[in-house]
Amino acid sequence: MLVRLVAVCIIVIGLLDVGLYLTQCFEPRHRTAVRLFPILTNSIPVFIGIIILVKAKAIAEWVMDKLE
Repeated sequence: MLVRLVAVCIIVIGLLDVGLYLTQCFEPRHRTAVRLFPILTNSIPVFIGIIILVKAKAIAEWVMDKLE
């Protein structure tokens, strides 16, 4: 469960980064163009979190073996 919780938290952090960037781009006073590179770099935690979520059982077993 802990590995899944960490994965979900990493995904949420990535989504918040992307959301904050898009909010900054669409702010009425300081409107800027939306660029793809910052969105991709801010989305890296989302991809890492999804990978951890998919491999959660294997990672949990690995951590349990290391703690023994």
